[in-house]
Amino acid sequence: MPPIAERPVTMQLEELIAKVRRLPAHRQQEVLDFVTFLEQRYGTEATKDQSDWSEHHFQAMNIEQAMRGLEDEPELYSEDDLTERWN
Repeated sequence: MPPIAERPVTMQLEELIAKVRRLPAHRQQEVLDFVTFLEQRYGTEATKDQSDWSEHHFQAMNIEQAMRGLEDEPELYSEDDLTERWN
């Protein structure tokens, strides 16, 4: 198979779509989020002037990705587990 750079764009898109379809739904959402990030970062023909992300935007996206799914995690500790309280 030729290197990706030498393959026609339609073949690359078909291959990408096939690979994404094989992923679980939550991983497909990660792919979509990453593509959205790239689109915002580098723009499309219509949005090239919006391609400069500030450090704040990048950090917010990183935090959002790191915290994904935590709301579904069980609570491990309660206030009863505290040994010291600060006011």
